[in-house]
Amino acid sequence: MWFRKNKWKLIAPTAVVLILAAAFWYGGAAPGLRGWSAAPTKPLPEQQLQSQPGTGDEQGAGVQAADEPEETPDAGLPEPSPARDAHSGADDNSINPRTETGKEQFTDTAQEETPLPVEPENAVISDTEHTCTLSISCGAILEHMDWLEEEKVSLVPADGWILQSVETTFYEGESVFNVLQRTCKQNGIHMEFSNTPMYNSAYIEGIANLYEYDCGDLSGWMYKVNDWFPNYGCSRYALSDGDVVCWLYTCELGDDIGGYNALGD
Repeated sequence: MWFRKNKWKLIAPTAVVLILAAAFWYGGAAPGLRGWSAAPTKPLPEQQLQSQPGTGDEQGAGVQAADEPEETPDAGLPEPSPARDAHSGADDNSINPRTETGKEQFTDTAQEETPLPVEPENAVISDTEHTCTLSISCGAILEHMDWLEEEKVSLVPADGWILQSVETTFYEGESVFNVLQRTCKQNGIHMEFSNTPMYNSAYIEGIANLYEYDCGDLSGWMYKVNDWFPNYGCSRYALSDGDVVCWLYTCELGDDIGGYNALGD
């Protein structure tokens, strides 16, 4: 009887409690703690997936293309300088850095004209006679007499010439070494050499009793032909008619006689 009279008094508070509990459940932190998520589980449309980062190769290509600036081939390249081109000797065959085109690739004609080495065992010496000129100089020592071994001072000529330029005959196929050896013998000039199997060539150790290291740690004999210092041994250089051969003593590994190019610099 009491319940019937007071049931509405009991139902109203109970309903309020249930409503508050539901509000707390859906609006509070409880779903996150239980691992429940309100996010949709179905996949995004294909168009949306392609705009999301890290979704595959198609997406990556799209982002890269969008981020890349428009191509500007001439951007950052300086304008051609007529003064500079004139100074460098540029002509119609030179390469334009702005267009990377030209009539033909520039080549070093001087390098193309220098002869290739001939292995001594492959040399073919004929009876055909030619002439060349030969000279021997130790003039570079005059600039470094304080470097020279004391007992060698008297061996240096006052003008630096051990043998001034002379014309000599050689046979086709002979090398610079052959001519030096024969000319020194004909003129009574001391010459000592050694064979170096590593380079398959003769190495000139001393001329007129002036040896390597006599005038410093970088001193020794070098040769040039037609003002070019070959970067291979003298017994591998096959002479041509009219060649001009100079043997020079260096105190600075070629720098003092212009022979730095023989070292590849």
